[in-house]
Amino acid sequence: MRAVVQRVAGAAVEVAGETVGEIVGEGLCVLVGATHTDTRETAGRLARKLWTLRVLEDERSCSDVGAPLLVISQFTLYGDARKGRRPTWSAAAPGEVAEPLVDAVVSELRALGATVATGRFGAKMRVSLTNDGPFTVLLEV
Repeated sequence: MRAVVQRVAGAAVEVAGETVGEIVGEGLCVLVGATHTDTRETAGRLARKLWTLRVLEDERSCSDVGAPLLVISQFTLYGDARKGRRPTWSAAAPGEVAEPLVDAVVSELRALGATVATGRFGAKMRVSLTNDGPFTVLLEV
């Protein structure tokens, strides 16, 4: 699984003009993509990494300060544009594989004690955020 993790001072996701997920204050906005070989175990590893990743102010983690996370599915993280000008998506897991994996990341985070907001899988979403730093890191597990 891949994730783009941004330290934020707030973030929200809208679908058709309705806010479906939002975090206020310090936290992480996480775009998550899955590939064909990912499993529930992979999702669990990613969740634990996100919960304990020391990227907040003063090198703290969400688990240290109870900071919320906004988790949004993003199949385009597995896009490949090395050839030509049009990306291919063949490395991205199909929706029926990816959706339960993204759900597993969210479930594991909540089981660890995290406050998690989400986007809506497969929907056209508008994400707004205030990147704090700016700070962005790429994870792959």
